[in-house]
Amino acid sequence: MRRIHEGFLGSCEVISMSDTIHVMSGGAPKEVFALLTPRFEQETGHRVKFTYAVITALRDRLAAGETADVLVLPVPVLDGLARDGKVRADGRAVFGTVGISVVVKAGTRPPDMSSKEAFRDAMLAARAIVHATPGQTPSGTHMGKVMVELGIAETIAKKVIHKPALDGGVQLVAAGEADIGIYPASEVAAVEGLTVVGSLPPGLDLAIVYGGAATTASAAPDVAMAFVRFMAAAERRAVWKTAGFTPPGD
Repeated sequence: MRRIHEGFLGSCEVISMSDTIHVMSGGAPKEVFALLTPRFEQETGHRVKFTYAVITALRDRLAAGETADVLVLPVPVLDGLARDGKVRADGRAVFGTVGISVVVKAGTRPPDMSSKEAFRDAMLAARAIVHATPGQTPSGTHMGKVMVELGIAETIAKKVIHKPALDGGVQLVAAGEADIGIYPASEVAAVEGLTVVGSLPPGLDLAIVYGGAATTASAAPDVAMAFVRFMAAAERRAVWKTAGFTPPGD
């Protein structure tokens, strides 16, 4: 069954009536999608199911033959998939840039993050530190390099817990099991029991640009592209900003 849908999809664009699309995504945009997907479903009549995982796990699943209608990943990863013919050139958009935040348990004294030296001292003084696993996510890989750059990787190795935010890493901080958590800003912005100390100090921060793309294997490409356009639309920018992203052009 099909219908004409006007509005953000464009006048007289024909899409199927009740498709369900599968979106595979890294964890950073999860809060945004939780807020905006019900609006998309209500406005279009379509349904969306999500798979969230660390970037390396998503790439492995795709390499093993798993399919999705939309991929939401750091732009350099999407660029590689585009070169491999996995995503559509006409079905892409940039959603925003997210930095890395340092968090502590609410009510505890925040460490000094004003300089590289202050950050280094905070890492050495902490009882336990948690961040994503190097090699599995952009933030985890970056933090592994940061600790090496600061010359403390071996010194703090026994007190660093490698756990993605999606798998409960931030909850270790909220529960007091880790003194400091270091994750993309969007993954900690809405977590109760935390205080966001701020971004990594100048020279250590990382900006991760996230985008979405409809896949060439999608059985519902019109709906997949509509989802990407909906999430990237100007009227949704405030939601992305509240969740810790800087939309394009800001």
